[in-house]
Amino acid sequence: MEKRYKLWDLPTRLFHWLLVLCVVAAVVTGQIGGNLIDWHARIGIVIVGLIGFRLVWGLCGSTYARFAQFMPSPARIKAYLSGAWQGAGHNPLGALSVLGLLGLLTAQLLTGLFANDDIAFTGPLYALIDKDLSDRLAGLHRLGANLLFVLVGLHVAAIAFYGHVKKHNLVKPMVTGWAEGEAESARGGGLAAFLLAVAVAVLLVWGASGDWLPAPPPAPPASAAPAW
Repeated sequence: MEKRYKLWDLPTRLFHWLLVLCVVAAVVTGQIGGNLIDWHARIGIVIVGLIGFRLVWGLCGSTYARFAQFMPSPARIKAYLSGAWQGAGHNPLGALSVLGLLGLLTAQLLTGLFANDDIAFTGPLYALIDKDLSDRLAGLHRLGANLLFVLVGLHVAAIAFYGHVKKHNLVKPMVTGWAEGEAESARGGGLAAFLLAVAVAVLLVWGASGDWLPAPPPAPPASAAPAW
C-alpha cells in the first residue's frame, strides 16, 4: 500500500472550489452584462468573503495552508528550478501563482466595489468616492479582468503539465485532502481558527455590501404640471 499524508484540510478545499465556481460565475455575468451585472456584483461580494477567509486561514490554518509554509523566496525558487527543492504542498512557482491570483482578485474586488458602468450600475461603495475616481477604477477593473484570464490560463496549464508530463496529480489532493508520498500530515487549523476566519469573512461581506452606508436622500417630488 502506497504511503500518503494529509495535505489539504477541508476548509482549504472548500475555499478553493467555491472560489473556482464564483470566479467562473463572475466572469460569465460580467461578460454578458445587462441584467446580470447585479449578479456580477453579488458574486463579487461573496468573493470578498472567500478572500478574507483565506487570508485569515493562511495565518492560523493547518500546516500546508499557511502562507509561512509556502511563501516563495529567491533561494527557494532557485532550488526548485535546479531540482534541489524538497517539500510538500505548493512548490515555489505554484506559490507565486497562488499569491498572484489572490493579489489580482483582491485588486479586482477593490476596484469593482467602487466602479460604475455609466448606465445604471454602480458598485456597492460607489457613494464613498467621486465619479472621476470611480471611472478610473472601472477602467482598472476591466484591465484586471484581462490579466485574470492570463493568470487563470497559466494556472490551468501548469496543472495540466504536472498531470500529463510529470505524472503528478495536483487536483486529486484538492478533492480528497490526501497526497501520495512521505511527509508529515497537516496539523493545526482547529475549530477556533475556523470560526475566526468565518467571522472575518462575514464582517468583510457586510462591509463590502454597503449596507452600512446611509440611505440616499429621496428624489425631489416632480413639479405639478400646469393646468392649461
